[in-house]
Amino acid sequence: MDKSILEVVHEGVKDLNDAGVMDEITLREFDALCLPPVKNYSALEIQQIRKRNKASQGVFAAYLNTTKSTVQKWEQGQKKPSAPSLKLLNMVDQKGIEILA
Repeated sequence: MDKSILEVVHEGVKDLNDAGVMDEITLREFDALCLPPVKNYSALEIQQIRKRNKASQGVFAAYLNTTKSTVQKWEQGQKKPSAPSLKLLNMVDQKGIEILA
């Protein structure tokens, strides 16, 4: 499998750190820049993610470490997921609910 340009650049930056040319703080800052963006989801998209993973609102809430009421409010558009919840939703959307098990 071919490596992406980002993976190759990241390896190069890691090598610079290993050689002592780049400090740990700069490496961590670079690592942060390489993180994928976190997608915001609409109420309908959250519901679709849950249903695609064949989970009730209660079970979905348990996986996301929140309450059934919170999931209901997300799906009704009454409330938006917090940043940590959005990160978990992104993971579930991309890799399935099993990633959180």
